[in-house]
Amino acid sequence: MTTVKIRNINLGEGLPKIAVPNVGTNENEILSSAKEIASAKPDLMEWRIDYYTDGIKDTDKLIATAKEFRNAVGELPILVTFRTKNEGGVLELSEDNYPNLVQTVIENRLGDAVDIELFHDEKRVKSLVEAAHNYNVVVIMSNHDFERVPAKDVIEFLLKKMAEMGADVPKLGCMPHTAEDVLTLLTATNEVRHEIDNPLITMAMGDIGKVTRVAGQVFGSSLSFGAVGKTSAPGQLSIDDLRNAESYLEIK
Repeated sequence: MTTVKIRNINLGEGLPKIAVPNVGTNENEILSSAKEIASAKPDLMEWRIDYYTDGIKDTDKLIATAKEFRNAVGELPILVTFRTKNEGGVLELSEDNYPNLVQTVIENRLGDAVDIELFHDEKRVKSLVEAAHNYNVVVIMSNHDFERVPAKDVIEFLLKKMAEMGADVPKLGCMPHTAEDVLTLLTATNEVRHEIDNPLITMAMGDIGKVTRVAGQVFGSSLSFGAVGKTSAPGQLSIDDLRNAESYLEIK
């Protein structure tokens, strides 16, 4: 596996890195949360801009807030994510407006990395990937299924497809209902990491999926999402619990 550098961290090296989502709904919440999260010393902060309704409506406001955000977190790497509603986000955005927003995030370098969802117009997704690389923005390409865990061959296909489309880091999250579902995701992750060079991010959500959030170094997931205060997905652990659990499972 090769590593991917996001500002000052290397995904795919050592223990899985820890990202904490910032889900502030207005500028004051975003900036106060940024300072609180930064004080917990995660490896990366995810700015979930789908929670920031005013910023989505006003590009100038989004860009201005991004500058204040950077000032608040210093050198902490930032991943900017607009999660569409059908993949677990909180705000509706049309199929035309989603790529336009991602383009804005990239061209104004609102973060060090950007999340691009796989299931949009393929030509436009490839164009966004190319733009991101032109602006030295890392691409985490993602797909989320809040209903089920896909079949093993589907998981493998999706992760490889993301890599083929130019993603630096393929990411897949899904909702398990049985222990067998969790094993399906872990097995697929383990197999794909031996077949492609990209660092991967995978997780099964909910309580039954918590093991996937802490065992990434064993099975091949390079980043896990923890919480400081509000969570952004079911089954997310606090950053302290996640850090402790990862350290117990560290491969030395």
